[in-house]
Amino acid sequence: MTVFYGSMIFGIIAGIVAVVYSIAVTVWALNHDEGSERMKAIAQAIQEGATAFLNRQYKTVFIVGVVIFVLIWVGGAWISQFGIITASGFALGAILSALAGYLGMFNAVRANIRTAQIAHKGVKAALKFAFKGGSVTGLMVLGLGVLGISIFSLVVYGITGHISNVIDSLIGFAFGCSLISVFARLGGGIYTKAADVGADLVGKVEAGIPEDDPRNPAVIADQVGDNVGDCAGMAADVFETFAVTIIASMLLAFSIFSISGYGHAEMIRAITYPLLLGGISVFTSIIGVFFVSAPTKEKIMQGLYKGMFVTGVISAVAYYFFTMWFMNGVGGYPALNYFYSALVGLVLTGLIIVITDYFTSTSFSPVKSIAQASTTGHATNIIAGLAVGQISTALPVIAISFSILISYILAGFYGVAIAASSMLSMAGIIIAVDSFGPITDNAGGIAEMSELPADVRETTDALDAVGNTTKAVTKGYAIGSAALAAIVLFGEYRNLIIAKIPDISFSISDPRVLIGLFLGAMLPYLFASLAMKAVGKAAGHIVDEVRRQFKEIPGIMEGTAKPEYGSCVDIVTKSSLRQMILPAFIPIAGPIVFGLTLGPKVLGGILLGTIISGLFVAISMTSGGAAWDNAKKLIETGLFGGKGSDAHKAAVTGDTVGDPSKDTAGPAINPMIKVVNIFTILIIPIVLILWH
Repeated sequence: MTVFYGSMIFGIIAGIVAVVYSIAVTVWALNHDEGSERMKAIAQAIQEGATAFLNRQYKTVFIVGVVIFVLIWVGGAWISQFGIITASGFALGAILSALAGYLGMFNAVRANIRTAQIAHKGVKAALKFAFKGGSVTGLMVLGLGVLGISIFSLVVYGITGHISNVIDSLIGFAFGCSLISVFARLGGGIYTKAADVGADLVGKVEAGIPEDDPRNPAVIADQVGDNVGDCAGMAADVFETFAVTIIASMLLAFSIFSISGYGHAEMIRAITYPLLLGGISVFTSIIGVFFVSAPTKEKIMQGLYKGMFVTGVISAVAYYFFTMWFMNGVGGYPALNYFYSALVGLVLTGLIIVITDYFTSTSFSPVKSIAQASTTGHATNIIAGLAVGQISTALPVIAISFSILISYILAGFYGVAIAASSMLSMAGIIIAVDSFGPITDNAGGIAEMSELPADVRETTDALDAVGNTTKAVTKGYAIGSAALAAIVLFGEYRNLIIAKIPDISFSISDPRVLIGLFLGAMLPYLFASLAMKAVGKAAGHIVDEVRRQFKEIPGIMEGTAKPEYGSCVDIVTKSSLRQMILPAFIPIAGPIVFGLTLGPKVLGGILLGTIISGLFVAISMTSGGAAWDNAKKLIETGLFGGKGSDAHKAAVTGDTVGDPSKDTAGPAINPMIKVVNIFTILIIPIVLILWH
């Protein structure tokens, strides 16, 4: 067990390094100037709104978590004596996922005002500061994941003395991460898009004022939403994706190597290898951060991509030497095959980023086609946006499919797990790029509301335009990696069922498997529909409130009266928390209602159906929504009629339609897929008792 202890200690060291880096950069960032008193007042309102929302959200989720904790404890005790350990894993995973979201929000709401102030110095200085601020969230997410899994595994092994108990308890850890992530994505997404839609429909379309105009009563709620949705939600989401993928790979390694009769030492190396890839990536991500730089506004995206490219290349080199040493003689494949599987994950990350950038950037034809369609009206804008969203699924799915095939040929299902783990090892630098988006967006809002000089606003606008694309790119990355992770989880489900029912098969010629496929494919659509309706209801309340204030408070449009910002913040907070509950339970209700009542074959079909339809729905929603958004921004640069034109009004409508798709329903499908899979693995003992 020397290898196991050594691996866990390395994971702990890597996690501590990531946390220390994040703390050091946070302290460095907080020492920068916050600007004028007016800027501070606006930033304080955003901070208070975001903190209040997360506090209320976590109180709601805490009640749900306590109930599930008790159920896992009692249910686990009924099956084995270690139910409390699995329940404790659930609690730790939930706490760390919530912490990742909270820290993501905490960092963003303090970096935005300082970015606005540093924008006085130009693009290069503002980019470096905003990205370093985002890197705090990225490294904290990566560090907490590696640290949490390593410490928990070490403690459980010390208590029970069996690696099998470590593996079983990690299922609870993964479920805790996934459950919190769904709530964070849904709650934050409903909040941000309800505020955004309300601000756009009444502010831009009806009142004809800019997006971040201080006369808009919903402007503070909109700024708060960027932080609780795009920062807290994404941080919890990718933390969950990283942790669940690593745990799924460890579960699969245990199943494959214990069933196949390999030696105990080989099995331990196979189990810990995915986690160690994550630990190595902590150091490569920190190096990559320092390569991000852009001398001009036209080079911002290239500067960000340079950091990701450097991280990927250094990771590949480090993985090669580490794999050739650590995995030599493990399993029935050469060590080089394991390295190639890891390389597949890194290459897939690059492909997903490039493909998503093509479909969502203002530089390429998909977004330009939507902007052009806007010149002929609202309906043609919607048609073009839907078409772009649907066609954007093809290339990512082809890339993911070939990645699965190649990694499977290289090292079987374990090779797919390595590819998924390698892909998620890039989470640190990817989340840094993602967090850059809402930080610069809020910086631009603060600059607008504070009436800073035009050159400052031009700088923040240039950063924000790129940030909007990077947010779409990172969502594509999260969804693509979720598909790989879910395939790994299905492989683990299949292994666990076959171990108890050797003659079972999941052939599509079996009507029970087909039923499961249809039911599983239904779940993402049902989930997305409820999430979209939730945004619509919450946005309707904001629209009514903004209209009321414009009507009942004279002087708002003239700038002589101050809007009641707090009422919009309060309305959207209450509404989003209320609306998030029902869709959040869909991924749990599905396996219970259909799986437990119809058996393991149907349940297996449900897992596959959810993965397949969820992948298409999520990609089409996120890429299509981002393309709509950037088409609007492209028109606002002066092309196709510019601001205030009929084309601009049509583009605002398209953006409003796409907002809940790209920032609520689409991204939330990512953790939803994994909740279905990990919850199913958690209840397998009950399924077997009922059906075997």
